[in-house]
Amino acid sequence: MKVLVAGCGNIGSVAAEDLARNVKSAEVTVADNDKTRAKAVAEKIGTENVSWKQIDVSNHKELTNTLKDSDLVMGFLPGKLGYGFAEACVAAGKDLVDVSYMAENPLDLNDKALKNDVTIVPDCGLAPGISNVLVGHAVSKLDVVETVQIVVGGLPEKPIPPLGYSITWSPESLIDEYTRKARIVKMGKIAEVEALTGLEQIAFPGFGKLEAFYTDGLRTLMYTIKARNMWEKTLRYPGHADKINLIRALGFFEEKEIEVDGAAVSPRKLTAKLLGQKLRRSEIKDVVALEVGVAGVKGQKRMKYLYRLLDYCDAKQGVTAMARTTAYPASIVAQLLVKRRVQEKGVVPPENLGMRGEIFEAFLNELEKRGVKIKVKSTAD
Repeated sequence: MKVLVAGCGNIGSVAAEDLARNVKSAEVTVADNDKTRAKAVAEKIGTENVSWKQIDVSNHKELTNTLKDSDLVMGFLPGKLGYGFAEACVAAGKDLVDVSYMAENPLDLNDKALKNDVTIVPDCGLAPGISNVLVGHAVSKLDVVETVQIVVGGLPEKPIPPLGYSITWSPESLIDEYTRKARIVKMGKIAEVEALTGLEQIAFPGFGKLEAFYTDGLRTLMYTIKARNMWEKTLRYPGHADKINLIRALGFFEEKEIEVDGAAVSPRKLTAKLLGQKLRRSEIKDVVALEVGVAGVKGQKRMKYLYRLLDYCDAKQGVTAMARTTAYPASIVAQLLVKRRVQEKGVVPPENLGMRGEIFEAFLNELEKRGVKIKVKSTAD
């Protein structure tokens, strides 16, 4: 079994190591446009079944040749590259587990994936990802789904200036989260709202007061789950949304290039670079908080399912909470594919996996083995 891991930043590198150490029969190739980073990741993992290579996924010919040598692919690329990468995997007949925050709808690839006998599991990280699996599990227990509510955030253990935030993942994807219109379900219909709106204060158990605002995290849930009302909100320390709105209003997230001293500069690219430099603080430990609530009806009873996750940085292993809760789900699902416990073809969103009791239990058990614990509670009226 040859596995290609495309993109070996903070998340992809952790997933590659987890897969390589748990499936020793797999030949894992870590690939990145930055050959220095790819080599460093392979050397850090340090197992015989891991190698590295440089790859430019925007080069179609090069990508096609690379995919030919793989049995399974894992994608950890920026959102702007995600859909094209998934298309290439489908065309090459290669199964894919992907976490990229692509703007396009991955379900659009379903017919082609079925035709080519390919399994694509998109949005297989934290949220979307773990959140979808949990929603799928709750929905499988209900006859009617009334509400789905997701709040999630990766945060420093304590707020740090200037934004009360530190970066543990892709700055480009973070900007996407703050700029892409959020799609929610209201009264049974999909509606668009601006990201960062719907601001509210909440108290997260074990963490304290936080703020929450709409972000575009429902993804495939909008099309696979019939709910009356459904939304996702991102968690941050109080005051964060106001600061981001100011940065956005000043044009720092705009893609169109402007001229600065005779040079063409994209404000968005410059901002992503600066955010990565100024807010990537390896000495700051992070925390991930996730709560999923699903309410509905089963028979004559009103039911509510509540799932809560609070995960911390593994300082000993040097793995952030964000990497643990994003990389491990992708690796676990990839291993389920390797073991042929997931055999469905086409685009298989994570919520579909959660609807299968044995897969749901295996998924949670594997997360718990890695120290990622999810509390599950159900109540009936």
